Amino acid sequence: MTMDSFLQFFIYIPFAGFAISLLISERNEDLISTFSFSAVGLHLNGLVAFITYWLWNGAPTLNHQYISLYQINDYDFFIDLYFDKITAVYLLVGALLTFLVTIYSRYYLHRETGYKRFFNTVLFFYLGYTIAVMSGNLETLFIGWEILGISSFLLISFYKHRYLPVKNAVKVFSIYRVADVGLILAMWMSHHLWHENITFEKLSNLELVHNQLQSHTVVGVFIAMMFLLSAAAKSAQLPFSSWLPRAMEGPTPSSAIFYGSLAVHLGVFLMLRTFPFWEQQISVRIFIVVLGLATAIIATGIGRVQSSVKSQIAYASIAQIGLIFIEVAAGFENLALFHFAGNAFLRTYQLLVSPSVVSYLIREQFYNFSPRERSIEVTFSKKLEYTLYTLCVKEWNLDSMMYRYLWNPLKWVGSRLNFLTLYGAVWFFVATYSVGLICFFYKDALPESVLDKLPVLFSLMGLVMILKSFTERRWARKSWLLIIMNHLWIALAISFNEAFKYGQPVLYLSGIIVAGIIGFFCLVRLRKLEGSIGLHQFHGYSYQHPKIALVFFFCCLAATGFPITPTFIGEDLIFTHIHEDQILLASITSLSFILDGLAIIRIYARVFMGPHVKSIFEMAYRSS
Repeated sequence: MTMDSFLQFFIYIPFAGFAISLLISERNEDLISTFSFSAVGLHLNGLVAFITYWLWNGAPTLNHQYISLYQINDYDFFIDLYFDKITAVYLLVGALLTFLVTIYSRYYLHRETGYKRFFNTVLFFYLGYTIAVMSGNLETLFIGWEILGISSFLLISFYKHRYLPVKNAVKVFSIYRVADVGLILAMWMSHHLWHENITFEKLSNLELVHNQLQSHTVVGVFIAMMFLLSAAAKSAQLPFSSWLPRAMEGPTPSSAIFYGSLAVHLGVFLMLRTFPFWEQQISVRIFIVVLGLATAIIATGIGRVQSSVKSQIAYASIAQIGLIFIEVAAGFENLALFHFAGNAFLRTYQLLVSPSVVSYLIREQFYNFSPRERSIEVTFSKKLEYTLYTLCVKEWNLDSMMYRYLWNPLKWVGSRLNFLTLYGAVWFFVATYSVGLICFFYKDALPESVLDKLPVLFSLMGLVMILKSFTERRWARKSWLLIIMNHLWIALAISFNEAFKYGQPVLYLSGIIVAGIIGFFCLVRLRKLEGSIGLHQFHGYSYQHPKIALVFFFCCLAATGFPITPTFIGEDLIFTHIHEDQILLASITSLSFILDGLAIIRIYARVFMGPHVKSIFEMAYRSS
């Protein structure tokens, strides 16, 4: 076997570990934890042996096209694995930290409700991390990217019957959805730039990239900015920095491995991996430096006024990642990798000892504490000092700005669609969609000027549906049906573009329709059992109906395009048929995908998570 053919085994090991861990009884804590760190330990030992052999042979760049999942004409969706020094560093750091955290969690979570669920989720996260780091093209990277997103939601909402963990999990997922769509848009324009699913190996060919971008400068800047949008959202850079402290609601070990060390550095990995593409785009590099510097300065100030040790560590990590962004933009790849490893190890250690930090500080205060004599603030005027202090205490209003300029306008538009009742929405959809189908089957008889406007018109119809679903507060069934209608409108809108065969919208809608039907019946069944499943509050029905909650959760994954149905490939296929000059259509479709994921996860969280609606006990709705 050649060296590159060994790469697939580093995917098999965490996948097998996760799959087998699902079969272990939740009552056997020793077996669950022993198997988990044994699986990660096996992966770590195999990785050390492989990297040693790889270095002995001169550290060649390895690329292995593993399997083609879907191929038609000039479109080929294939899994590609890639190994170089960036992969080696990220894999080694990830394997070592995951191994240490699984051992730590064995004792830290002893007798905790959800013990098995925690280890299952950590192994699932490790699988996604491995796929993302070893990805050889954007499509493979997106598979790992999606797994990390959903495992993030599960880890933050680990205490799923409490209010704040669930609310913050939805908030973080909303930012992750922005990162997902940024990556989808980068993939969309890359298809038109390269006319293929470009691999990172080809992207490293500087001459090829330079020749292509000479005649496509604007396209190159757009792709680079979409990469940066995804990376900034994933790594909590401005203006998305406020989500990271909110993500600390999960158990301390998950905070350490996820938000202190590994997942939060995936944005850096994306910029390192795509650096050959935007290396010659000076304006992009300057923008990244400014963004990283601004993030580092603001996050440092916010971190210094936090009363929670986890929040302090979170903002300290954000500041360091901002500096790593600067190093990547400056071309210091080795320094960025070294900085990543150091920051990951330091934040993991700090978070793991954070439960004991109070006792450490008390001992230090009585025996060897000495206050700092001078700080940089004493050089400022009092007005500037107090202004900066107030801004930092308020976290520069980053959270409120996201709501004011992004989510609240969308909610305002959705609230104006209250005329769409449950039955009214169904009849409206049947009537208008029938007209759309008639236009599609007789499109040869329509004038060209009308045909050019129909894709945008139908995608706007889908956007109306998903806006109403996103802001619906009364009926969960209505919100769920509107989500399915949105997907049907998107499929119809793109069908008017040439070369979009009948089998391709079927591929896209296959997972959506099946998940939509099963999910709707889950909600109908739950309504018969409980009577009320409105979206105005959390209900916590997973406590009483865990089986319905599990089935509906899988329906939610399928409806969001998670890689368990052909819809995942269909989403990428949808965007490849949007022309590069159809910016408005691409924008509407991407916004629909953002709101689609948020509406779906909102339904699941409101119906099945949070404090139980029938509880007779008082519950805290805010953290201390």
